Amino acid sequence: MIQSPSATPQQGPNGADNGAAAPAVSPMTFTGLSAFPLTPLHNDRVDEAAFTGLIRRLAEAGVDSITVLGSTGSYAYLTADERARVAQLAVQHAQGTPVIVGIGALRTSQVLENIDRATAAGANGLLLAPMTYQALTDDDVYELFHTVSEHTQLPVVVYDNPGTTHFTFNTELYGRIARLPGVASIKIPGVPVDQAEARDHVNAIRAAVPGHITIGVSGDAFAATGLNAGCDAWYSVIGGTLPAPALAITRAAQAGRPADAEAASARLAPLWQLFAEFGGSLRVVAAIAEQLGLAPHHSLPLPIQGLTDSDRARVAGVVQELGLGQ
Repeated sequence: MIQSPSATPQQGPNGADNGAAAPAVSPMTFTGLSAFPLTPLHNDRVDEAAFTGLIRRLAEAGVDSITVLGSTGSYAYLTADERARVAQLAVQHAQGTPVIVGIGALRTSQVLENIDRATAAGANGLLLAPMTYQALTDDDVYELFHTVSEHTQLPVVVYDNPGTTHFTFNTELYGRIARLPGVASIKIPGVPVDQAEARDHVNAIRAAVPGHITIGVSGDAFAATGLNAGCDAWYSVIGGTLPAPALAITRAAQAGRPADAEAASARLAPLWQLFAEFGGSLRVVAAIAEQLGLAPHHSLPLPIQGLTDSDRARVAGVVQELGLGQ
């Protein structure tokens, strides 16, 4: 079941003082469903109409927050000006839904510029991934977050996505970074499939970080298991395009109905299989958005080609089979 953290706890779940005061940041809580929409492109430019349509769709569906410029939002492929514009559009069209903005970049100075522009746009929180070309050390990543924590009053989500960043966090590093002022949540990769092992994994992280830090699962196929294991949030790819089924999983877990959450996830097994088969969720979700008329054809930034016509047909068949074309 999702746990809702109190505003200022100072102890870990084992009662030990974890060494950090709750940060004086926005009262926004990083819980529930955070939907990660695409940033659709058309003729190598951000398709503002398609993007704002996705944002309004999420707000009207009632997601708990919207996270733009995550990996699903192709942040690494966009210029600083494009990213600033996307942040601005997201806040303008979110209808009061909290907006978290991705700020990751290769250089710290670029990260700080992204923070300033996200802040000016009215972002409620920031998502930071340690991007790499040269391999980063734990100390490199810690100092990045340290610099960010000194630069902004906005709450920061630690973005652990080794599949795209090629940097792998460990629990000790989670703990070091989580003690920095302003760090509010950790987005972890998928949890073990076994429910008991998943709970042990989440509890180990929770024991290592201050009590005000929320833990959010990613890897959509693992979301129900992660939420049932005690994660506070789901940072969701599919939720950014198809919020209804993602909300069904999330709300069941929040209501203490773990079997219903698992059943709602199991219903989407053909979709999770496509994610696994095609090397991740991005190309599949883009194909879904394009099929439903939510994004233009070939909406991903080149050189990413997207799926072939035959693979798009398979995705369309799954969408039809599962009744997802809503």
